[in-house]
Amino acid sequence: MKGFLEDANYSIGLLNEGATLADVIDNCIYEHTHTGKKAFYVGDLGKLVRNNIQWQNVMAPIKPFYPVKCNSTPGVLEILGTLGVGFACSSKSEMALVQDLGISPENIIYTNPCKQASQIKYAAKAGINIMTCDNDIELKKISRNHPNAKLLLHIATEDIIAGEEMNMKFGTTLKNCRHLMECAKELGVQIVGVKFHVSGSCKDLQTYIHAISDARCVFDMAEEFGFKMNMLDIGGGFTGSELQLEEVNHVIRPLLDVYFPKESGVNVIAEPGCYYVSSAFTLAVNIIAKKTVEYDRLLPSGVEQTRNDDEPVFTYYINDGVYGSFASKLSEKLNTIPEVHKKYKEDEPLFASSLWGPSCDELDQIVENCLLPELSVGDWLIFDNMGSGTLGEQSTFNDYQRPLIYYMMSFSDWDEMQDAGIASDTLMKNFFFVPSCIQLSPEDRFSTAA
Repeated sequence: MKGFLEDANYSIGLLNEGATLADVIDNCIYEHTHTGKKAFYVGDLGKLVRNNIQWQNVMAPIKPFYPVKCNSTPGVLEILGTLGVGFACSSKSEMALVQDLGISPENIIYTNPCKQASQIKYAAKAGINIMTCDNDIELKKISRNHPNAKLLLHIATEDIIAGEEMNMKFGTTLKNCRHLMECAKELGVQIVGVKFHVSGSCKDLQTYIHAISDARCVFDMAEEFGFKMNMLDIGGGFTGSELQLEEVNHVIRPLLDVYFPKESGVNVIAEPGCYYVSSAFTLAVNIIAKKTVEYDRLLPSGVEQTRNDDEPVFTYYINDGVYGSFASKLSEKLNTIPEVHKKYKEDEPLFASSLWGPSCDELDQIVENCLLPELSVGDWLIFDNMGSGTLGEQSTFNDYQRPLIYYMMSFSDWDEMQDAGIASDTLMKNFFFVPSCIQLSPEDRFSTAA
């Protein structure tokens, strides 16, 4: 495998004994306070290594294919490529990024449910054959533009939570699978497997049982049409919690052993995205403005007012928002809470507060209501679990620029990679040692990936 892009401007700080990620964050805040107070990320790439070890311990032999749209930063892609993880791509740009890592086409899947003809042609030219499909219009489009395509039929799952509306739901029904196989047979398109996806918000693990059973039905159906099926994709939805991973494995393993045993020749894969990267990235933001507001304007509707009218209520504006690192906030709940970086007394009073992005847009609300000590313009807030859905394609809103990224890894994680023999020479060139007493500025070879 060749290294990442030759001109990629990034490096990885290797933390020596005594240095911690908290030290790195402290140092970066100190530097940014004096040079411009820009938002920044600290990425613990060692977390990817540990998560991959955990996956192999719990989920093997299910092979992970990482969805590039979750986090397409160069450090993440190169580490995962070195670890032997496959990649699930949803666009031409993502396929090109992964190809530049030297990943073989067999380890790339084109998963966008609504593909552009030009991008199907690109996949065909690049030798990326495996792709998903859930309707006859997509099937005909693929047959015209990629004669060597190998399709995974994407079947729907029943994982909608009570009270939630079905939004952007993809996947076909079992009944329609027969129609798609008839069409594929007429068009001469290969169908080689099945894909399903269970949302990470789904609490009923029985959904996996129904989905695997449905997949088995599709495999049986395929035999009638003469298709040789050899792949089952159980999708994503893995939150990153070891407990959740073990719970899912406990449910699916007996069924996989019965319906898709090793001797069947069916390769089972999955698409863990936020599992790998969510907890690996921390975002630091700076308060750029502050206002005092009326309390009843801050409260969500239907919440009873219980505070003293004399207590101040604060609205803070930070230098990143939903048109940047908090883009996922527009479609889902924020999976992290803000932490105040500066030291404050345990008995210091807390005040009702809200956090907003810099756009002054009514949609640019980060946190609707939280309790914080009184903060000042220039103070810093820390958000954990910011690695998924925030570091994909860059926003074009106004003059937004992606925050700098400071990649780090502990010496023990680096040692783990060395011992396992999975650290390539090209990757190792990106590492530099960080002393236990950190005094580094951005030009001291900290990673900066924009």
